[in-house]
Amino acid sequence: MSTVTFGITPGYGEKLHKAFGYSGAVRVGDRVETSGQAGVDDNLNIPDSLEDEIIQAFDNVERTLATVGATWKDVIHVNSYHKVAPGDDAIGDDHNTVMAEQFRRRLDGRAPIWTETGVTVLGLPAMRVEVRVTAIVGSGTEPHLQ
Repeated sequence: MSTVTFGITPGYGEKLHKAFGYSGAVRVGDRVETSGQAGVDDNLNIPDSLEDEIIQAFDNVERTLATVGATWKDVIHVNSYHKVAPGDDAIGDDHNTVMAEQFRRRLDGRAPIWTETGVTVLGLPAMRVEVRVTAIVGSGTEPHLQ
């Protein structure tokens, strides 16, 4: 039987756990799943700029992965949710450019699979992005395609 470990991110994650009763991450053996991570600070404030919000969401994924012994280099799958206006037919380059920059910055050449979804609402009214990942601990040290 695999060991199951739940992780709660210090700061904002503790607040959300207390308010809603969920964990930020779960590790089963070497596999890690995170809940969606918003671009919020520890007081649940969202930056004014979209770029800063996306960077904060990536920082929060990193913090959440660390609660169960994983890093961005272990990530194999990313799901991102992007707020779009009703009727929009695509997620804008303003989102995509920052997402791609963060992948390059944090993944050291690794290219996980990515599912990007446009939504009309997220967990907090001011949120514009949420990122969740799947990771396999230790897989970041294995050879990868470039």
